[in-house]
Amino acid sequence: MTRIKRGVTAGKRRKKVIKRAKGFLGARSKKFRAAKEALMKAGTYAYRDRKVKKRVMRRLWQIRLNAAVRKYDLSYSRFIHLCKLAKVEMDRKVLSEIAVKNPGVFEKIIEQVKKAENKIESK
Repeated sequence: MTRIKRGVTAGKRRKKVIKRAKGFLGARSKKFRAAKEALMKAGTYAYRDRKVKKRVMRRLWQIRLNAAVRKYDLSYSRFIHLCKLAKVEMDRKVLSEIAVKNPGVFEKIIEQVKKAENKIESK
């Protein structure tokens, strides 16, 4: 059997790891072992933080909506409850975008929600 020398293959593999670790500090961007460990850690953080990002964005939308509805003497939780009763089928993301970019349209949504509130109170 002929012998296969693997220097080229191993070099390519290492070079690929080092290339992905570009921009890391110190040995983490130069040495193979440190770079490999740093990339594993970075991958773990990236996976975790893709989930965290969703939570953070939802909180941002809630804060924006709360600030927007306070002008109309409503709280965020009351507004969301009334939206469900008024059958306003927009999610928090869309509602917060409307509140920030189109206050006139948001005011019409508030009026619609308040009508639903009045119907409930009259019953």
